[in-house]
Amino acid sequence: MTTAHALLSDVFGFDAFRPGQEEIVRAVAAGQNTLAIMPTGGGKSLCFQLPSLIREGVTVVISPLIALMRDQVRGLREAGVAAGALTSGNTEEETQAVFAAIDAGKLKLLYMAPERLASGGTVNLLRRAGVGLIAVDEAHCVSQWGHDFRPDYLRIGELRRTLDVPLAAFTATADAETREEIVTRLFDGQAPETFLRGFDRPNIHLAFAPKDSPRRQILGFADARRGQAGIVYCGTRAKTESLAAALAADGHSACAYHGGMEPDARRAVEERFATEDGLIVVATVAFGMGVDKPDIRWVAHADLPKSIEAYYQEIGRAGRDGAPAETLTLYGPEDIRLRRSQIDESLAPPERRTADHARLNALLGLAEALTCRRQTLLAYFGETAEPCGHCDLCESPPARFDGTEAVRKALSAMLRTGENFGTGHLVDILTGNETDKVRQRGHDQLPTFGVGREFDRKGWQAVFRQMMGRDLVRPDPERHGALRMMQVARPILRGEEGIELRRDTIAAAKSRPAVRALVSDEDAPLLSALKAKRRALAEAARVPAYVIFTDRTLIEMAETRPETMDQMARITGVGATKLERYGAAFLEVITGAAADLPHPARRRLAGREAGALFDRLAEVQRDLARGTDGTGKFLSCTNATLRHIAERRPGSVSELERLPGMGPAKAERFGAAFLDVLGGA
Repeated sequence: MTTAHALLSDVFGFDAFRPGQEEIVRAVAAGQNTLAIMPTGGGKSLCFQLPSLIREGVTVVISPLIALMRDQVRGLREAGVAAGALTSGNTEEETQAVFAAIDAGKLKLLYMAPERLASGGTVNLLRRAGVGLIAVDEAHCVSQWGHDFRPDYLRIGELRRTLDVPLAAFTATADAETREEIVTRLFDGQAPETFLRGFDRPNIHLAFAPKDSPRRQILGFADARRGQAGIVYCGTRAKTESLAAALAADGHSACAYHGGMEPDARRAVEERFATEDGLIVVATVAFGMGVDKPDIRWVAHADLPKSIEAYYQEIGRAGRDGAPAETLTLYGPEDIRLRRSQIDESLAPPERRTADHARLNALLGLAEALTCRRQTLLAYFGETAEPCGHCDLCESPPARFDGTEAVRKALSAMLRTGENFGTGHLVDILTGNETDKVRQRGHDQLPTFGVGREFDRKGWQAVFRQMMGRDLVRPDPERHGALRMMQVARPILRGEEGIELRRDTIAAAKSRPAVRALVSDEDAPLLSALKAKRRALAEAARVPAYVIFTDRTLIEMAETRPETMDQMARITGVGATKLERYGAAFLEVITGAAADLPHPARRRLAGREAGALFDRLAEVQRDLARGTDGTGKFLSCTNATLRHIAERRPGSVSELERLPGMGPAKAERFGAAFLDVLGGA
């Protein structure tokens, strides 16, 4: 796909596609109905942005995320692509500018929130715009029982039929059930070209830890990563505010974010996170969906997420630039009780509640895993993998023990007390703690009283937590969280099956050292200077810093130290438009002197083979300006003409003569020599 590769380099500044992208781009550009499941950070947006530049007409992108749409539009415009968005966050001037671009036929990508599909005038607007492709981001939002359901996504299938154009749907979090629902609702059950591009994010380090003074654990984790951008997810609004205050008191740049804040306050946090280096946002899940910031270095969960899909999506906001990133998820019995009760008390039908319990079980299985976490996570999504070697369990394999007898004692204590009590009371019975509550109920006379003195209180709490994590027991919301036994536990109780447990990891859950520095000590000062230049340019343009260049691009500049525009053009992420806008400014930072800029026509060829051809053609032209004997009439070609020759590579003198700016006299003077240069290339 010569055209696609040229656009990839010239517009987006990449030398090659990421794994899986090229086949998806080819299918979408060819007008095939497409469903692509790609990992967060795997380059989904490129798979509809690039085809939009190949195809005729406008590509309408339906996304539920205003912040993401605005970020992508700003990024596309910086790359020289005509893009606009129609969202509730638009100013009147922004909306009118989009309408004007549509009427002028200049727009290539139009971003739109799904709620706009409910407006009667939307279909006419899209027809007027000449829409040739519908791209659906976060396609899992069409799933009515999914964790991000958006009712207006159900209108997209009808829009596809009405406009009679191909549709490309993208998501990172669709299990088999959700994929079937996407096909049914967006493609009328007609199977699209489907690409399942793997869920592995090998640059992300996975880690879980049982809660033990969770505030202290989060503060320690953040302290080891001081100065790096991160997100801390919390289960309640109040906790976001208290934890953000604790981080700020500890010297971090941190702020809270949740759905109860005023819109202006939320926007201010979003703006800070986009533009400020090293900011920590402590948030509910109201924050983050659609965060396009590529250099988030870590994500921590102060509370257990709702499901394994939610967990995967939330940790996927780290390390989108491909550089190392880290995660830490804290969990405890209270988290499990809360998540179980949320499912049991929901209005969903019984079969959906059963499926939600299964999803939570998968996350708890990941939390209580005995072997490689990455293997466990990928297995849930139907993938096999070798042990990764760099999750917390691969780095420090947990101590295990035969927990069969301990689990049987715990189950016996539950049954002998009528399954009417929670963990605290059961631990008192097992450890022989004669509390008033134990004596009043006569539980100090039970055969199980004091039979579990081999563990202390924390040890038994870990046993019960793992039993809940394995879904052997569940808290019953109708009996104030009293534990009840599940069918899967009966074979263990009867001695028909055994079970292996982990020694509790609380003592071992120390803060892992932060990932290595992104650059060497030698390159660190230059990287800081490049970031300062980026920040100044971003503030002047009022755009997020990463819209100028990502951290990964600046790191490559610091390590390779380009000295010319050609060398700068070969840096990943530096496309033609950004080279023209920012190349000289960053070269000056690197070299310490004002950049010696070539002619604009030559700059358009920077980093390409055509650039070297241009230079050789210019040299030949200088030598023959007055003919082979140096006495002829002076003739020369403009830089624009040399660019046309270098790009089009004519194969004969007659073809050369027809190019703009040539003509018979110049073709006769330079033709043979120019063709020799082109032939040698």
